[in-house]
Amino acid sequence: MAFGKTGIDWRSTVAAVWRSNRHYLKPIVNVDLVDPESLLGIEEQKNAIYKNTENFLRGKASNHVLLWGARGVGKSSLIKAVLTRYHVYGLRMIQIPRDDLHLLQDITDDLHDNQHKFIVFCDDLSFDDGQCDHRQLKGMMEGNLEKPPANILIYATSNRRYLMSNTGVTANLTGKCDEAQDERLSLADRFGLTLNFAPMDEAVYLQIVDRLFKGRGIDPNTLHEEALRFATERGDKSGRIARQFYNHSMI
Repeated sequence: MAFGKTGIDWRSTVAAVWRSNRHYLKPIVNVDLVDPESLLGIEEQKNAIYKNTENFLRGKASNHVLLWGARGVGKSSLIKAVLTRYHVYGLRMIQIPRDDLHLLQDITDDLHDNQHKFIVFCDDLSFDDGQCDHRQLKGMMEGNLEKPPANILIYATSNRRYLMSNTGVTANLTGKCDEAQDERLSLADRFGLTLNFAPMDEAVYLQIVDRLFKGRGIDPNTLHEEALRFATERGDKSGRIARQFYNHSMI
């Protein structure tokens, strides 16, 4: 039986993704439920987003969340881990591409009276000059005549703290910010919880490598040397690079 115009039974569906070409909300059958224990080196961020999510589920004061910072260190994975941890308590998640944010309010209109709590997940949220899609997101979070829905929060990731290029940030700080840049700063301010992710250090990188190769019987020194060489070739150390190293080694 379908519930609401989305045609999704949220009692048995824990996540859905907006499909732009077909213009519909697709239930996800094979959800990527990331194990929270697999995320290393970000305990402070994990605790903060868990507390916010628990408050949300309990009907207490909670905030929209922006996870920003270095690439490949677990921002998107942490949001997936939130779903892993809390979907049994009624949490549901909808992923909407950045380019379809202008449809956000239409997509979520049918969810306001749903018994479940929903997190709208937007990955890699940033805007270049001339883009205006952020205005719809800003309006839903705060600023419309209509009161924001109590059962919907926005969790977004970005490499940029202020959701715009470094040029835009510099212009704002020097007093040369144009109207579009000011709008994007206003959007960033609407995320009541902002979590910074610093570049991953070598020790955490190697801990992730050890976890991935656990039980493989590989000499630790040799493994670490190869893992560090692999990371140096790619110019970065991160959880993403560690998984790529593992996949490369298994070929």
